[in-house]
Amino acid sequence: MFSDGVAVITGAGSGIGEALAREAAASGMKVVLADIDAASIERVSAEIRANGGAAVGVRTDVADPAALDRLAAATYAAFGDVRLLINNAGVETVGYVWDIPADLWERTLKINVLGVVNGVRAFAPRMLAHGAPAHIANVASVGGISMFPVETAYICGKHAVLSFTEGLYLEMQMQKKPIHISAVMPGPVATRIFETAKGAGAAQQQHRDAMKDMLAGAMQPAEAAGIILEGIARGDFWVSTHPELTAETARGRAAYLTSLTPPELAETAKKILGLQGR
Repeated sequence: MFSDGVAVITGAGSGIGEALAREAAASGMKVVLADIDAASIERVSAEIRANGGAAVGVRTDVADPAALDRLAAATYAAFGDVRLLINNAGVETVGYVWDIPADLWERTLKINVLGVVNGVRAFAPRMLAHGAPAHIANVASVGGISMFPVETAYICGKHAVLSFTEGLYLEMQMQKKPIHISAVMPGPVATRIFETAKGAGAAQQQHRDAMKDMLAGAMQPAEAAGIILEGIARGDFWVSTHPELTAETARGRAAYLTSLTPPELAETAKKILGLQGR
């Protein structure tokens, strides 16, 4: 586990990101919390400082490349070189693909995909120049190796994050520098992601309700954060909160791609959506 150094975590105002920030600070790291919700990161960073940790909040809209450049500048000014970057910020969007308006599609993909890309672009050059061991972790999802209707905007973005992270891993290998890359694959974690999700069309509310019910008994963010930080610290590429689910999903996708059959929902997805027997 990490015990010192500087951590930067996007989407740190709530959910998994907040839990990661608290866990990193508790382990002894100096933490920079980034989120578009300034009040949330100020609340969390103030609580970390009150408990003896070192933390600062920087309001950041990850959809804006310049904002990530400003985040990097603020981080290095406050604490110096970065040991851990976790590109965690993401949003859920629900609705049939034809119902979601163009501006919501653009917002979703800018945050979920380009937010990760530009986070790496803003921090990786300085991490490489410093030359010390460091870690970059990009939060995808078990959804990044699966398919799920009515969440297509979210799911296709998570596929892109995983693909980007695979390419980043290989490019860092080419540099022969000690920058470790991880793809974080959360399974069901009890966050407010569906409560804050934007959506469109008749399908959205039914889907929100089904997914909120599914998350009701899910793993708590604090537990997920501990698992994630341990995996990143080990240098694992695949970091999953639910390894068995991730492995099962990966086997299913491998079989689907090998057989080149038409897309079909897994039985677990049918159960969540109330489609069993169809």
